[in-house]
Amino acid sequence: MKHMKVGGLMTDDVVSAVPATSFKEVAKLLAEHEISGVPVVDDDDHVVGVVSESDLLAHHELTARNLMTTPAVTVHAEETVADAARLMVRRGVERLPVIDEEERLVGIVTRRDLLGVYLRPDAEIRRRIREDVLSDAMDLPGYAVDVHVLDGVVTLGGRVRQRSRARMLVGLAERVDGVVAVVDRLSFTEDDTRPASPTRTPHEIPW
Repeated sequence: MKHMKVGGLMTDDVVSAVPATSFKEVAKLLAEHEISGVPVVDDDDHVVGVVSESDLLAHHELTARNLMTTPAVTVHAEETVADAARLMVRRGVERLPVIDEEERLVGIVTRRDLLGVYLRPDAEIRRRIREDVLSDAMDLPGYAVDVHVLDGVVTLGGRVRQRSRARMLVGLAERVDGVVAVVDRLSFTEDDTRPASPTRTPHEIPW
């Protein structure tokens, strides 16, 4: 399964501050670049906090060190867009500084950036399901399952041999970038999810 990574979506020209940046300079950065927050980095480019517009409005401290929210909520460049979106929602933040393997700032991703993934064209979603799910992951021919996509909602139809395969197919389709929901209209010929009936051996026959 191919998933869009944060590194492919982030803005790598990051506007940042240092702990000693003054209140006025931070406010100027936000205004000049029309952004709502900046990561604060130390001398090694490690993210030590984030200053947002709400931080500026709530406080009138002298420097970013006093203003910033810490510890910063960050995301690694190799994490998936879906994981980044869940982290944003869970932590209630509007942006995530992106860090590399050595925890250094390499970019920033915003909610608006992530929203773009969920505006993926239906035709592209359908192609990804056919190629990544049916062909690569499930080793099924393209005609084996009917795939219809409308406004990000995927409808899967047709018949597969086993119920477990149908469940797996739905689960994989739900994980494709841009999929909003999956409607399961698959049928199966064998329910392999039910426990097999126990069979008696000759030694179990009562005399």
